[in-house]
Amino acid sequence: MSDKDIARLTDSVFTGKQIQNNSNNNLYFKELNQNQKKAVETLDGPLLVLSGAGTGKTRVLTARIANLLFSSKAKPWNILAVTFTNKAAKEMRERLENLIGPSVNNIWLGTFHSIAARVLRENAELVSLKSNFTIINTDDQKRLLKELIIFEKLDEKKITPQFVLHLINTWKDMGLTVNDILNSEKQYLIDGKAGVLFKNYQQRLLDMNYVDFADLLLHNLNIFNSHQDVLDKLKIKIKYFLIDEYQDTNTAQYLWLKMLVKPENNICCVGDDDQSIYGWRGADVRNILNFEKDFNDAKILRLEENYRSSKYILSAANTLIANNKYRLGKSLKTSIETGEKINIVQAWDGLDEARKISTKIETLIKQGVNFDEIAVLVRAGYQTRLFEERFVHIGLPYKVVGVKFYERLEIRDALAYFRLLIQKSDDLAFERIINSPKRGIGPQTINFIKNYSRDKSKSLFNSIKDLVQTDEFRPGVKLTLKNFIKNYDIWEDDLNKISHVDLAMKILEESGYIQSLKVEKSLESEGRLENLKELVNAMSAFDNMIGFLEHIALVNDSDAEHKDGQISLMTLHAAKGLEFSAVFLPCWEEGSFPSQRSIDEKGKEGLEEERRLAYVGITRAKKHLCISCASSRQIYGNWQNVIPSRFIEELPEKEIIGADFNVINNTSNHFEDYEFNQDYNNNEKFHNIMNSGSSYNQINDQNRLNEDYSSNLKIGEKVFHIKFGTGSIIDIDDDKVEVNFDKAGIKKVIGSYLKNKF
Repeated sequence: MSDKDIARLTDSVFTGKQIQNNSNNNLYFKELNQNQKKAVETLDGPLLVLSGAGTGKTRVLTARIANLLFSSKAKPWNILAVTFTNKAAKEMRERLENLIGPSVNNIWLGTFHSIAARVLRENAELVSLKSNFTIINTDDQKRLLKELIIFEKLDEKKITPQFVLHLINTWKDMGLTVNDILNSEKQYLIDGKAGVLFKNYQQRLLDMNYVDFADLLLHNLNIFNSHQDVLDKLKIKIKYFLIDEYQDTNTAQYLWLKMLVKPENNICCVGDDDQSIYGWRGADVRNILNFEKDFNDAKILRLEENYRSSKYILSAANTLIANNKYRLGKSLKTSIETGEKINIVQAWDGLDEARKISTKIETLIKQGVNFDEIAVLVRAGYQTRLFEERFVHIGLPYKVVGVKFYERLEIRDALAYFRLLIQKSDDLAFERIINSPKRGIGPQTINFIKNYSRDKSKSLFNSIKDLVQTDEFRPGVKLTLKNFIKNYDIWEDDLNKISHVDLAMKILEESGYIQSLKVEKSLESEGRLENLKELVNAMSAFDNMIGFLEHIALVNDSDAEHKDGQISLMTLHAAKGLEFSAVFLPCWEEGSFPSQRSIDEKGKEGLEEERRLAYVGITRAKKHLCISCASSRQIYGNWQNVIPSRFIEELPEKEIIGADFNVINNTSNHFEDYEFNQDYNNNEKFHNIMNSGSSYNQINDQNRLNEDYSSNLKIGEKVFHIKFGTGSIIDIDDDKVEVNFDKAGIKKVIGSYLKNKF
């Protein structure tokens, strides 16, 4: 069908008369509130729609597109609508199809990268590509970069492909080209080879007619800058721009949009600066904050009517986010009067926290809340472990959005190391780890070992013991296998000499596994290191490694289909855009949330992004919200006191219950150890809450010991602590008692939580 035919068809479909006669469309527009209608009806010029959580932004976007067509402002091909995910694009397309029919197929609707790919295929020759170019995957990118690293004679163990790829992607997301890097000091990074590696990488991609994901936009920018005719042609065709999740745009996406929309500036950006949580992957919140500066005569409309959450939840969200300095400002409101105040729970430790949350979930289930209407949202992936184990133990059905803790790659690798130590005949474990991390043991070597194993009816491990006594392998491979055997001999000897927790750490260190993750210097590798740390923490609850491995086998065997739904376990980042009747937000402690790493790397900007992440978590809840923290956490098997997150203090007192944290830690004495900001250390309101002294009756009676006992304690006395076990008192300072515990070492605890051993 020609453009003229499509135009005639469109003209016949989208008339003012039709919208009046179409009851469905009429109803659709009537359901919009006042500010939503303004956003739909403001068609010309730059418009920023600040759409808070649960305020109906998708409805506004689809209705606005429909109105552009119904009002004859545009034909379908004159409209470009950009989303951030294929899922969001599919949802918008389905909604539009219900409104406007098959003409939706003529709208430029997709993600930034899918639309950029379309433009690039039509103009590939302008950047020395062919139109049938291939988008290279991540694995192939790493392989290519590895070749270039070797060619430049760089240390492969120090300079990893993952690290170089992360650096190049960061530059591309910032809109920086090879020439930009070669003309800056950045070229001297990576032992002075950054610029050369980037240049050679890009040239190899061109030679093979490849582009990477970030290239799609970067090549577009290059074409727009160098070929005005191409840019002008697109501007003639596309007259109206609608951008979803504008707060998540990076610099390259921002520049791409700016070039396309000028000078008419018929652009509508929908977003929420308070939900900008992807700074770690290049998103720049300044894009939305500076909208008025970027576009003259820009209008800002605020969608503040929330259709999701109770008034208590919204009040908490509003009060919390108001502590951010860099925001455009809005306040969510609702007509929903039902719901309950936000419950704040403090636990002894992670296990106690998991128990308390699971008990509350069981209560909600009895009250009629469905399993799939309940979510536990954590700051970091490793924090799901305790909840997974607890849910398995008591039979609560759950799903992990992402990968379950014990099914993650690095966890399976670590467990394989431990399994092989306990059982040398575990060939599956051997095969998994013999070249993890990379040791130069290729498929040919492994097949040779397996053939020998079958012929001699020996395990793979015992087979290499035989084979290293021969000259069957190259000297390098032979030495590697000898060292592998030697390590296992040492670890086996350590089984009865050191604790299984210490041994686990020793194995992960001496195998080179931890070091291989450290040199990657990527967000992914940092997450894997955190998961391994949590794995070691999990082992401390067991008497030996065998008992732990048996436990894991039982946990992994618990999968089943549940017709009544499953509780969702996921990170806060993964939860964005979702909603649940009941939400649990655990692990709200300083250092964990807000993340120490984020604050260390970005300072106040990092703290504000962490607060926005907390805001996202709170606004996922419709009726029930529970926030929890613990008084102590395990780090590599050692207990450390922790303090509640400052975000708890920032919640409105009138909207919360249970915020009394008076026992276990004298919290105010720990503030000086956390240099997050000075204002926090001197916050009178927080200390008043912390010292209100009422509620630690939340602790089970069986766990709460005689509070009057502390005055009778004596130095040298044998005592018992519910967490640390048996020990001897070595110092007493008021109610703070220093105890040398038999297994945990020297700890300072609260005297009222000690009991005389004899």
